Amino acid sequence: MTILVTRPSPAGLHLVNRLRALGRVAYHAPLIDFRPGCDLPKLAQTLLQLKIGDLVFVLSQHSVLYAESVVGGVGLKWPPHLAYYAIGRASGLALHCISNLPVAYPHDREISERLLTLPELKKLDGRQAFILRGNGGRRLLGDTLCERGATVSYYECYQRRPVYYDGNEQSVYWQKAGIDTLVVTSGEMLQQLYTLVPERYRSFWLLRCCLLVASERLAKLAQDLGWSSIRVAESAANDALIRLLK
Repeated sequence: MTILVTRPSPAGLHLVNRLRALGRVAYHAPLIDFRPGCDLPKLAQTLLQLKIGDLVFVLSQHSVLYAESVVGGVGLKWPPHLAYYAIGRASGLALHCISNLPVAYPHDREISERLLTLPELKKLDGRQAFILRGNGGRRLLGDTLCERGATVSYYECYQRRPVYYDGNEQSVYWQKAGIDTLVVTSGEMLQQLYTLVPERYRSFWLLRCCLLVASERLAKLAQDLGWSSIRVAESAANDALIRLLK
C-alpha cells in the first residue's frame, strides 16, 4: 500500500508523518490551502452583540483558529453566555481549549446531519445562530436551523484556495511512486483531484486506486465519478483515517 494524502496542512502533514511512523509509504500533496476570510474584521463585534442563549457553530478547526486570531488578538474572550456547537470532536476540542467553555458536538459522525440530531437544536424560535466556516460549502445546517426558528448568519473565517499542480506531470510522478491508495476528506478536493488528472490516466490508474473518504456522501460522489474501491472512515479526523490505513 502506497498512500497519497490530499488534505491540507497541518492535518495532512501530521497524517503522513503518523503513517510513516507506522511503516507505511505515504506522500503528501495538499489540494487546497487557506487564507483569512472576508468576514474576520467584524467577527469580534458581532460575537459581543449576541444575546444569552444564542448559538455559535464552528464547522472546522480552521474556523476556530482564524476566529481566535481576531477574538484573542484584540484581547477579548469568547462570551460565556452563548451556546457553542462544533461539527465534530476535533473542532469542538479546539474551541474548548481556547475558550475554556463547554462545546457540544455529535460523537459518532462529523457531519451536519448528525449535529442537527442534538435534542437542544430541535426548537430554536427567536434565537440567533452564528455559523463560522470557510467560503462556500453546504447550506444544510443553516437552512435547517432556519426551519426550526433561528435567525442564521454565516461568517467566512477563512477562504480555501486550490493548489496548482501540473496534472500530467503529477500523474506520471504518482504512478511511478506506486500510489494505489488515496485519502480525500472533502467533495471539493475529490472533484479537484478528478479534474487534475488527465483523462488518459483516470481509467487505468486514478479510478483503480482504493479511495478513503470521510462520509457516505463523499462515497456516493466518488461512485458517480467512477471509483469502485471505496472505504468510508468514521469521520475526517486523522485517528479515524489511521484506523482504516493500518
